[in-house]
Amino acid sequence: MKIVYTDEALNDLAAIADWLTVHYPAVAPLVERRIRRLVAHIARWPASARQTSNRPGVRVAPLGRYPYKIFYRTTSDAIEILHIHHAARQPWDESR
Repeated sequence: MKIVYTDEALNDLAAIADWLTVHYPAVAPLVERRIRRLVAHIARWPASARQTSNRPGVRVAPLGRYPYKIFYRTTSDAIEILHIHHAARQPWDESR
């Protein structure tokens, strides 16, 4: 299934890459690779992640050993990546 990133998700990816490159350069490519693998998994099995409680149709997939979550929804022809959230930050408003 086709993957589409919202502007917010693209901004999240850029901010994550920038921050990790400065603070943890050895980890940055590992996180990037894990994000790509998880998005590929979502594309194959879009219903595999749990649904959020406050936003109908939105699912959330944790990034495993890294403290990020990918929020996404499925449309008739694509998976829309909405946001990539770091667990240490204020919770994402799932009701938006």
